[in-house]
Amino acid sequence: MRKVKVLRKKYPKFFYKNYKIELKKNDLEISFDFEIPPKLSFQPKIKIKNVARSRLKEIKNEILENLAFHLGLIEMLSYWKATCSGVIEIEAGSLKKEQIKWWKDLIIKGMGQYFFENRIDWREAGFLRIVSSSSKKFKRIKQKVNKGKFLIAMGEGKDSITTLELLKKKGLKVNCFVVNPNKIHFKILKEAGIGTPIIVERKIDPKLFQLNQKGFLNGHTPITALHSFLGVLCGILFDFGNVVFSNERSSNEGNLKYLGKTINHQYSKSFEFEEKFRDYLKKYITPEINYFSFLRPLYEIQIAKIFSGFKQYLPLFLSCNEAKKTYSGKRKPAFKWCDNCPKCLFTFALLYPFLSEKELVNIFRENLFQKKELLPLMLQLIGEKKFKPLECVGTKKENLAAFYLSWEKAKRIGKTPYLLKYFGKTIFPKYPNLKQVSKNIMNSWDKNHNLSRNLLNILKSALNF
Repeated sequence: MRKVKVLRKKYPKFFYKNYKIELKKNDLEISFDFEIPPKLSFQPKIKIKNVARSRLKEIKNEILENLAFHLGLIEMLSYWKATCSGVIEIEAGSLKKEQIKWWKDLIIKGMGQYFFENRIDWREAGFLRIVSSSSKKFKRIKQKVNKGKFLIAMGEGKDSITTLELLKKKGLKVNCFVVNPNKIHFKILKEAGIGTPIIVERKIDPKLFQLNQKGFLNGHTPITALHSFLGVLCGILFDFGNVVFSNERSSNEGNLKYLGKTINHQYSKSFEFEEKFRDYLKKYITPEINYFSFLRPLYEIQIAKIFSGFKQYLPLFLSCNEAKKTYSGKRKPAFKWCDNCPKCLFTFALLYPFLSEKELVNIFRENLFQKKELLPLMLQLIGEKKFKPLECVGTKKENLAAFYLSWEKAKRIGKTPYLLKYFGKTIFPKYPNLKQVSKNIMNSWDKNHNLSRNLLNILKSALNF
């Protein structure tokens, strides 16, 4: 807390100075200029690869300017968090009062984990003021896009693979956009037959890593919000009327309470954010792009059931966040399941009811249910200890269902590993109705979504609903 006060006093203002759009060969490059007086400045860049010049001629310049400006607004949070300055001054463009309110709401809710981990009290009077000091105004633009094409935000995990396979198999015109692709992405895309994905390169200013190593503030930012703005830009640039994410209903549940508010690690994946983003997009950028999450009606465990049928991806997908961490540039990503984190155990538990032990060991290299040291993580996942891990790990209720279904399966095959023995002996007696709860979850359907009738039918048929 003392560090926060010292930094806020020393660095009272953060400036979003400007952005620049350049076409370099066939790549569209957008750079940003951020400053934290007296001596800190950052120039991050985003590059969209292989943009057709013929398409650029069809796009109104005003919408590119507007989207570039908005990318800077969401990108700036990665740099603002270093000092948590009390004033953010926007010089790159003008924001209306309603827009400022929207951005403050996103910062408070989307950076809740950052506030919690750094013990920051955002409730203090005058904690954050966003000032729009530019006369450069942007207006909503109607930009023609192909309403029959679907651009999928592609990660390395099971969810985006499930979306891609279900839409592709129904003959829809699909492609993927990938941010900073690695070898895992390319293996998945090759298997899916996506030959020319849209590649986005996001380059963080290395000075930010230097500040992290010096002890400036660090923490979680709403990365899915950044990818959402990027997805809209790519949709415009490559003529896709639908920008598709793979966020599910599980992301609506928070992780813990802090200063009277629910902290949700997955806020920018939640339905609340989806609704607010769709509204903001239509009011201030363009009404032509249809942004939605295809898997929104489902729990993670329902998605796992569908994904388990795509055997070709089992050796390829990777959901472990530890595998991709660089720790502020101190090490290279491992790109392997670490088998020790909440995400690994959660994914293992989700898939256990639907895959053989051999298939699971081929993915994780070992049976995670045999690892006694993972017991505290299991207890956190099911709500028996501390708070739900600050990861994308599903709801407490579905985690209970996943371990229950795993325990039932282990009993059937006559092979019950350590964690499931503990679950059966200690946890199950506390929840005698888990069989019915699990059945209800596996057959549930959330009506809060933005899917067309055709997309609803595709998703329901995958679960035989």
